[in-house]
Amino acid sequence: MLKPNYAFAKRQRDLAKQKKKEEKRQRKTTAEPAADEPQAPPPAEGNRPA
Repeated sequence: MLKPNYAFAKRQRDLAKQKKKEEKRQRKTTAEPAADEPQAPPPAEGNRPA
């Protein structure tokens, strides 16, 4: 019976985690220019103070 190769499994998990982190960083950097512009929420017309 073969024994599990824990070092290989850990390396694969670490690579997957690193890849996911890099993809998230890429998404943030591509979305960053649009986030620089301040976006005010549209005024709520039905919620005026009395």
